[in-house]
Amino acid sequence: MPLLGVIFYFSKSPRYIPIEIIWAKLISLFILMVILPVLLYFLLKTLGKVKSIYLETTTERILPLTLNCLVVIIVIQRILTPSQIIELYYFFIGILISSMACLILAFFKFKASIHMIAVSGVFMFFIALSIHFSININGTLALMSIITGSVATSRLHVKAHTYKELITGIFVGVIPQIILIPNWL
Repeated sequence: MPLLGVIFYFSKSPRYIPIEIIWAKLISLFILMVILPVLLYFLLKTLGKVKSIYLETTTERILPLTLNCLVVIIVIQRILTPSQIIELYYFFIGILISSMACLILAFFKFKASIHMIAVSGVFMFFIALSIHFSININGTLALMSIITGSVATSRLHVKAHTYKELITGIFVGVIPQIILIPNWL
C-alpha cells in the first residue's frame, strides 16, 4: 500500500520531478517495501518465529511489526527526506506511527487489522493530496472507498478479525495521517 501511495503521488503531483529521481525512488521503495519484507518473512518462517503469513496471534506479530518499523525508518532517513518530497516524507511518518501503534496494541494482546490500517491510511493520504493539489480525483476516492469496504468485508468473511479489530485498524491508519496533514498541507 505505501508503494501505491507513492506511485499515486508521482502520477498526480503538479511539481516537476525529474523522471530519473522518480524511478530511483520507486525502485528503492520496491526493494525496501516489497522484496525485503518477503525475504524477512521467509527468514522468520525458517527460524520458526512465525507460523504462517497470516500472523494469527499477537505474539507472532511483534517481530514482523518491529522489522517493519525499522524498514520504514530506513525509508524515511535515506529515500524520502523532508527536504526532497515533504508530502511523501510525512506520509511515511504516518505509516511509521501506525506501525508503532499496531505494535503497541500487539504487546497488549490486541490484534488490529493491518490490512485496514494500510488501506485506510492510503485512502486518507489520497484525500489529503486532492485537497493539497486542488485536483479532482473523485473517481479514485470512490474506488478507494469500495476497496476499503471490500477489504473490511473480506477480513470479516474469512473470520480473520472482529468488527472491533477492523474499526481499530481504520482509526490507527487514518488518525496519524490526519494529525500530520498540517505539516505539509
